[in-house]
Amino acid sequence: MRRALSCAVVALLLALSAGCSGDETDPGADPTPTPKATATAVPTPAQGACYQMTFEAALAATSQAQKVACSEEHTAMTYLVGRLDTLVDGHLLAVDSDRVLADIAATCQRRLGGLVGGTRDDVRLSMLRPVWFTPTLAQADAGASWYRCDVIAVAGQDRLAPLTGRLAGVLDTPQGRNRWGMCGTAQPDSPEFERVLCSAPHSWRAIRIVDLGSGRYPGAAVVRERGQAPCEDAGREVADDALNYQWGYEWPTREQWQAGQTYGRCWAPD
Repeated sequence: MRRALSCAVVALLLALSAGCSGDETDPGADPTPTPKATATAVPTPAQGACYQMTFEAALAATSQAQKVACSEEHTAMTYLVGRLDTLVDGHLLAVDSDRVLADIAATCQRRLGGLVGGTRDDVRLSMLRPVWFTPTLAQADAGASWYRCDVIAVAGQDRLAPLTGRLAGVLDTPQGRNRWGMCGTAQPDSPEFERVLCSAPHSWRAIRIVDLGSGRYPGAAVVRERGQAPCEDAGREVADDALNYQWGYEWPTREQWQAGQTYGRCWAPD
């Protein structure tokens, strides 16, 4: 909606400038040329650049955030810059089309592990997340053809954590997995539950991923049932007493499944 609105505003300004006239002039005088409105493509983002942005700004489709020195406090870092592929089966798609955005999302999600290290499950059990940005429609019309993948760390409900220290390979180490791991302030099904970094005060931890396959969403009852035994086993393995322990299971909703989360998470007290 924001992109469409900005495009409509540009079109409206062009229409107004074309339909307006200035002061009356001598009919015999040479007409004053009307300057043409032009759009300027923003420069291609730099890989490794850092930004200070809010949670809301990180979820936007486009970004107006200004770069900051990576030695200063920042909440996002660009780990991949690519070229938009908007030509599909001979048809040129808009930069904000579902197909183009889905391809960008898949690429950014797949490539995050190449930066932070660890296994795919380590990334899924962490609070490190990929976000992606494209040019606006006006910038794309002016020739911008890039997309940008940034890494952020979710600190809690609608909050980002500062990205301090080196992120390359951080999930390869127990210390890094603990610092950026996904924990909770209460049992996952509790009203008091909030997802937080494991380096913050917490009482539960996400400990295992349950891969639920692919394809169409099989239904809440199916994905709920598939995680019961694996998560019970996971809870028993980390408990001090194998006869007296707690565990939790968090399964994806239909909307989360369609967004790419085709897995559940096992939880245990920490």
